[in-house]
Amino acid sequence: MPPYCLYNTNSRMHISRLLTFLFFTFCLSSLSASALDRQPNEDYRARRLALAQKLNGGIAVIFAATESEGPNATNGFRQDNNFFYLSGSTEPGAALLIASAFQKDSAQPYTEILFLPGRNPKQEKWTGPKLGPDHPQAASITGFDGVAKLDSLTEESAKLLAAGRPAIYLDLPDSGEQNAASNFLDWARRTNTLPLRTQINDVKPALAELRVIKDAGEVGRIRHASNASVAAHVAALSMLKPGLNEHDIATRMQYEFMKAGCERPAYSPVIGAGFNSTVLHYSADDGPIKDGDVVVMDVAGEYAMYASDITRTAPANGKFTPRQREIYDIVLGAQQAAISAFQSDKFTLTGKDSLYTIAYDYINTHGKDLHGQPLGQYFIHGLGHYVGLEVHDVGDTKAKLGPGMVFTIEPGVYIPEEEIGVRIEDLFWVDASGKLVNLTGALPHTADEVEAAMAGTFKPRS
Repeated sequence: MPPYCLYNTNSRMHISRLLTFLFFTFCLSSLSASALDRQPNEDYRARRLALAQKLNGGIAVIFAATESEGPNATNGFRQDNNFFYLSGSTEPGAALLIASAFQKDSAQPYTEILFLPGRNPKQEKWTGPKLGPDHPQAASITGFDGVAKLDSLTEESAKLLAAGRPAIYLDLPDSGEQNAASNFLDWARRTNTLPLRTQINDVKPALAELRVIKDAGEVGRIRHASNASVAAHVAALSMLKPGLNEHDIATRMQYEFMKAGCERPAYSPVIGAGFNSTVLHYSADDGPIKDGDVVVMDVAGEYAMYASDITRTAPANGKFTPRQREIYDIVLGAQQAAISAFQSDKFTLTGKDSLYTIAYDYINTHGKDLHGQPLGQYFIHGLGHYVGLEVHDVGDTKAKLGPGMVFTIEPGVYIPEEEIGVRIEDLFWVDASGKLVNLTGALPHTADEVEAAMAGTFKPRS
């Protein structure tokens, strides 16, 4: 026996089991401080209370995403957005229940319960330790008033509905589709759990109204994702040159924003050179970058579940042609016109009184195509969208833009005949005073600044 083996076989087995126990205990005790930059429990509870105010005495049941397992589970787990928004939990296969105070019966107060599936040691060998409902600190870790076994969800729901609550709110799927909410509803109908005249409502509209206004913690995480993504764009501009493949740029940018803390891309990267620059959602990213091409780079990362969204356009060889610069300046002018016109609680993203109209009118009155026609016909998408837990986040785009909202302003002109596509996209937040704050303002904006960045002489703004 080697000199370092100073214990017998039974001792080794005992120590091995002890180390395994300590490892899993450590993992479970560390769940409250997971690698994900989670907001304080009070923030998620405030959102649950805000949702309860919209339930009019009813209950809401929201389900977590499920987790793939086994050696072929290639896509990493990502939590359901609405479930995460309300809980901050990354536990797969869980559910939460919120019941608003029932006005007809003061004995039915506000109720919140997090339902966790029982632990499965065999599955955890593939997917890692989970927080089970029997963990003694489950409530303090998650910040819920109550934590229960997932198996008791139906019983608790039935009990609350039987007390005369008027409605149940679920994350209902589109017609013809199935999800955990529809399966739950099928069970409720089969078992006659829904009292007569219980309304079945979609919870998504109520959650969209809440999610469109970001709190300070959300803005901080979006800002982190944006700063990491800005670093990725700076790196891309410094390496861009003819002879590379679009994939080279996409790969470098993902490396840079993940190095800066992002967990994943916020969306499929778009690197389009030449004709590909005119294809809005071009995602093949496998074409050659040639001398004389203009290159659209629509790439950003996601940090702690929150997205950023940035697009820059640059000349492959470091110098815009006169025509490329003309189109670039028109697109930039349209963006600046929308930014300059912005006033809190006055403009919308779409519809009447929209920033889109300002940008479109600018493009349509500046410059012509090769046939002498206005360029408005080549601005073929909206001016912006909300950003948050999704890159195209929920919210009414016809609502007035005001404090707490985060959205893009991204005009573009795409002329396939000339193989010129230009999009300039920045991410903005309206602060508490109504001021429009550019979260991606450190990046070059003008054509001169883009060329300087490619030459290594651009000095980022503070």
